Amino acid sequence: MRVADYKDLRVYRLAFDSAMEIFELSKKFPSEEKFSLTDQIRRSSRSVCTNLAEAWRKRRYEAAFVSKLSDGDGEAAETEVHLDFALRCGYLPADKHAKLRDQYDHICRQLTKMMDEASSWCGTAGELREMAAEYFVGALERQSVGAQPTTYAPRSSRSSRSSRSSRSRRPSRSKRS
Repeated sequence: MRVADYKDLRVYRLAFDSAMEIFELSKKFPSEEKFSLTDQIRRSSRSVCTNLAEAWRKRRYEAAFVSKLSDGDGEAAETEVHLDFALRCGYLPADKHAKLRDQYDHICRQLTKMMDEASSWCGTAGELREMAAEYFVGALERQSVGAQPTTYAPRSSRSSRSSRSSRSRRPSRSKRS
């Protein structure tokens, strides 16, 4: 199975769904936690997803790929700690805590496995290899959870990110004698 996007990775889908669940649950945290625990748990849970997206885009370079996956693993572990604080402070019911801890444990294990098998994910000589199907969400699985398939414009039709070269540059200052 050829995968075109990180959003097809099961670990990404689990991390995204878990972050959204944390967002909903954290709405009920006390207002005095707004700039501390609420903010921290939301940021760390979302960061798992963003690090996965960055890792996916850096598959050409195995060390960069592993580095971003490692960052995501660290954010997932940080989220687990925040979940423990939320439970201990009485902001999170025990059943929700157990479910989310289990999900983040699973996310960490999946990221570790991807790091251990980085060479099978990364390309050599500019070519990317096929990925093992067990890591990806299939069409039937997407339909079973009610997710809407997402279509994307081909990369060639997207706007260029490197428009900096067309911008005018400031002239350099010359030394006065």
